[in-house]
Amino acid sequence: MSDSRIQKYKNPIISGYNPDPSICRVGDDFYLVNSTFEFYPGVPVYHSKNLVNWELINYCLRDKEQLYLDGVRPSGGIYAPMLCYHNGEFFMTTTNVSHKGHLIVHTSDIYGEWSKPVWIDQGGIDPTLLFDGEDVYFASTSRDEDDRDGIFMCKINPYTGEKLSESVCISHGCGGICPEGSHIYKLNGKYYLLLAEGGTEYGHMVTMQRADSPFGPYEACPHNPILSHRDNPDGSIACTGHADLEVDQNGNWWLVCLGIRPSCTPQRGLKLHHLGRETFLSPVIWNEEGWPVVGNNGRIDLEMEGPLPGNQVQPICRNFTDNFSEEKFSLHYNWVRTPHMENYVRDTAAGQLILKGTSVTLNDMDTPTWVGIKQKEFDVEADVVVSLKENFSDSCLVSQDSNVKGLNKRVGLGTFYNQFYHYEIYLTREDGQYKVCLSRHIHDMFARTAEKVVSSGENIHFRIIGNPLEYDFWYSEDGKYYEKLGSGATAGLATEGTMYMSFTGTYIGMFSENAEGHFRNFSVKINKN
Repeated sequence: MSDSRIQKYKNPIISGYNPDPSICRVGDDFYLVNSTFEFYPGVPVYHSKNLVNWELINYCLRDKEQLYLDGVRPSGGIYAPMLCYHNGEFFMTTTNVSHKGHLIVHTSDIYGEWSKPVWIDQGGIDPTLLFDGEDVYFASTSRDEDDRDGIFMCKINPYTGEKLSESVCISHGCGGICPEGSHIYKLNGKYYLLLAEGGTEYGHMVTMQRADSPFGPYEACPHNPILSHRDNPDGSIACTGHADLEVDQNGNWWLVCLGIRPSCTPQRGLKLHHLGRETFLSPVIWNEEGWPVVGNNGRIDLEMEGPLPGNQVQPICRNFTDNFSEEKFSLHYNWVRTPHMENYVRDTAAGQLILKGTSVTLNDMDTPTWVGIKQKEFDVEADVVVSLKENFSDSCLVSQDSNVKGLNKRVGLGTFYNQFYHYEIYLTREDGQYKVCLSRHIHDMFARTAEKVVSSGENIHFRIIGNPLEYDFWYSEDGKYYEKLGSGATAGLATEGTMYMSFTGTYIGMFSENAEGHFRNFSVKINKN
């Protein structure tokens, strides 16, 4: 039996936009997946030996058959994956809400390619699987004939997607709105149904039910919700919910869940977050009545301790650097919707990334030439060196779907939430002059808010410094003396302020529009307090 010891650790265990975690264990190894919505590739796979130090090792969905994202709306695409392991194979089920619904892929090599998808003819979101002897159960959130949300279940063949029984409603939850995110566990002859309820905002919570049959009837845990921060006055963690349970090799139980770290303090009277929903960890014990007790009687903390398995917890470094000397992109890079990879050239000989901009802009519900990494902490400093190569004539028009005409050539660095919410510092050429400019898009308002003339379009240094409340945008012509061009409030990229329901988080990324941009020495480092 592997070693376990009481160790301290910090939440979140996977920071930045990593919502809807699902976890499974194979021997001494733990694997975890998250939602990706309109971003590519789909469904990251993380690996850990101790539940705290996680390495990004792969993605489940990469090709168009597995992951169709063309024209997907913000926060469309891939919802709430579930990962499990059975008889030497990993299975991942999720929902593409923008294309064909529920799918299942599988693999025997979690570091390799996943199978072609099979599709499940059952409505709703947030699917899950339970392998129970010869039977495989599939459940998801859907609506009954009275338009009530509930958890619907059927038997399936996970290799073909064929339904082997009718879909029936097994639970309407425990009284909260939006019962979803279900997972089913068989323990000591009973079936436990874990649910997320209350909506994924500040009323979010985790509830538990159990039954003698997977189809119910289910009884509710007497101390529901088993996890919620909806009435927590501390405010350092909020919106906890959408959880999954796993037992380690030592017999100790753990819960992973999503939660947020609000960017505004309670003293400001605001509840906002812009990093996205992150992955948190809590120890779990089972009481004498056979019900789970999570953390500190249903609450978790930024600093916790528990009998962690495996190796000693190591300090976590969330800094990122890329000098473009390697041919492959780091797994930490994401693209918005399905990228046109011919527009991304890693020129390893020159140590630069060439982004071939098109007429598609960051404001369009399309695929701009943009690539970024998730912002993982509030206090960050992002740097890159940018050169503008003019491949297009001054008469080139921007996309007809763009909100603003006339901002043609743009190559730069920005903070990006979605097409309606982003800030960027960029290099352009207008009327024979090179300029560095700051633009901001909030709701339906897109405007250039600052500009300065620079001497050339070569090797301009851009820097973004972020803190919980704002981003400052800086530039330098020599890499030594930096001048501040302007600022943007993080509230403008906060999930609570979006004009459409949204579920993602902020990225820091490079982009090019209507020009070719050359980028060197991209880095995002965490500024320690």
